[in-house]
Amino acid sequence: MGVKYDLEGQRRVYERWAPVYDRVYHKLLSDAHRKTAQAAAACGDDILEIGVGTGLVLPYYPHTARVCGVDLSVHMLEKAREKVLAGRPHVRLIAAMDACRLGFADASFDAVAVPFVITLVPDPEGALDECARVLKPGGEIVVSSKLGHDSGPLARIEEGLAPLMAKVGWSSAFRISRLAAWAEQRGDFEVVEVAPLFPAGFFKLMRLRKTHAAPAAGATARGHSTPNLP
Repeated sequence: MGVKYDLEGQRRVYERWAPVYDRVYHKLLSDAHRKTAQAAAACGDDILEIGVGTGLVLPYYPHTARVCGVDLSVHMLEKAREKVLAGRPHVRLIAAMDACRLGFADASFDAVAVPFVITLVPDPEGALDECARVLKPGGEIVVSSKLGHDSGPLARIEEGLAPLMAKVGWSSAFRISRLAAWAEQRGDFEVVEVAPLFPAGFFKLMRLRKTHAAPAAGATARGHSTPNLP
């Protein structure tokens, strides 16, 4: 049975956030946004950003890049388009799209940046499978988010802070190991890096590289058929 999406509910949430999102998150997430863009650009010029939102990451990509940004919320995308019109020639496309049904051909991008969205997607593994499909061999999925540890002192600190974090929409329940398990299960990805981000490692940057060994044609490692795309 497939995952049930409340897409309209998510759109309504982002519609409320769109007018104030930049003021709330611009400074807090700037380190993560810059390093996410740098890691993606290091893989090549053709970059897809999933969850582009209001376009806060766009200024950090080099002008030699060719960036496509997608998001579920048209209200957030309106803010992103304003930034593009204000002078972002490296941005080739801004479009409304579901992360689990990307309208791009296989192996289209050198990197897929996923800033602060993977923990909000109803089917994270399904979204990662789509990232894998549109990614070229040797390319990377670059995830930045609040990713929790599974054990050790940091895990205990995160557990203690969990009630406070829940009040601002972050959770420590989404673990680094979940992304690592996805990569291991597929067999054609490897974890390259897990790096701390400001503030004090509270956020993480995780790089997942696509190797040349791929699952059987027409199916992902989880047994899903490749979706029919428009």
